[in-house]
Amino acid sequence: MQIVKNPPSESWQQLMQRPTANITALFDYVKPVMDDISSRGDAALREYTMRFDGYSSEEIEVNIWEIESAVAKLNPGLKQAINVAARNIEKFHSLQQQSDRETETMPGVRCVQKYLPIEKVGLYIPGGSAPLFSTVLMLGIPARLAGCSDIVMCTPPAKDGTIDPAILYTAQLVGITRIFKLGGIQAIAAMTYGTETVPAVYKIFGPGNSYVMAAKQWAALAKVAIDMPAGPSEVLVMADDSANPEFVAADLLSQAEHGADSQVIMLTTSAQMLDKVAKEVEKQVQQLPREYIAVKALDNSKLILLQSIDEMMEFSNMYAPEHLILSVKNYRNLIKQIKSAGSVFLGNYTPESAGDYASGTNHTLPTNGFANSYSGVNLLSFMKSITIQEIMPEALEILGPVIETMAEAEQLQAHKNAVTVRLKALS
Repeated sequence: MQIVKNPPSESWQQLMQRPTANITALFDYVKPVMDDISSRGDAALREYTMRFDGYSSEEIEVNIWEIESAVAKLNPGLKQAINVAARNIEKFHSLQQQSDRETETMPGVRCVQKYLPIEKVGLYIPGGSAPLFSTVLMLGIPARLAGCSDIVMCTPPAKDGTIDPAILYTAQLVGITRIFKLGGIQAIAAMTYGTETVPAVYKIFGPGNSYVMAAKQWAALAKVAIDMPAGPSEVLVMADDSANPEFVAADLLSQAEHGADSQVIMLTTSAQMLDKVAKEVEKQVQQLPREYIAVKALDNSKLILLQSIDEMMEFSNMYAPEHLILSVKNYRNLIKQIKSAGSVFLGNYTPESAGDYASGTNHTLPTNGFANSYSGVNLLSFMKSITIQEIMPEALEILGPVIETMAEAEQLQAHKNAVTVRLKALS
């Protein structure tokens, strides 16, 4: 990790640079695959699944026997852990339920905001070396609570066509029954355009590598909504001399092991803490099964010494981290100063991995600085709102001239006439 001591504020933007690939540069690769699947459907899906995942079969959809087998063979201890996490996630997301809202903006003018589920949603769940069954919980539970009628899930298969049992167990636990053995660009294309087997959806959720992210952004240009622009995982830890360097190093590495393009940053006001964390990171990374990935991520990462808590908070708000950990004294006093972060973790005993798995909050969060403008996935991500208005005749007599004046000022005569003919009828 790069160590930076007391950098001037004019250098901060350079220190905040992410190691993020230019997603749009991948469009030239993604577009032909998306177009081919749009044209040829299942036949193209099978070809790309063989090319990219090494799986060749006519069977794209997971059947009920595969799900039952996964449920039977999964370790009981893991089942229990998933069940506990599911209960916490459901409890937290249930609080986000919205009821219709109604008001009279003036006498006789009634306005309503009505909330409805997005009927058809698609969930992308990464597989491979780190099958993210926890993401099934984070996306499947709010989709079900929102009332989405069609929930489609895609996840890449192994070469023998199997799906990780924990992913299948979790899917059936949260009520997802349509699961497809599809990964990468081909999964996003299938959910975007629909094929003979895979239904098209209205919105796509879920993380993935740079090709998946490029495919999602291309899909958004084409016809569907996506949860958010996303990139590699990241964490920023603010630590003063009250922090535990062993804990801080573990939190940094928990994100570094996600991928070689992840980024982790520690800000501290203590030179002694900086040195201790640097040594702990070096020690702990050697004990990780995914050491080779974490080491590459650490090349993108920094330990930064700043002069005050206020400087650390200013830097953090500018960086807008996906995960923000406050390992400082009086951390609750800082909450009101947080302007941009995906999810925040308070104190020495709130590890970031709690939010990734089981505390109840969602782990699908904005990265690459998008926390400045995006929220993490929540129940409302799976819903849409419709506005309704009703105007009584006597109210139109009062509001109508206001509308006529504004429409005439914008030179939209037909807009004005729509009011004028009604006012004439009333008179």
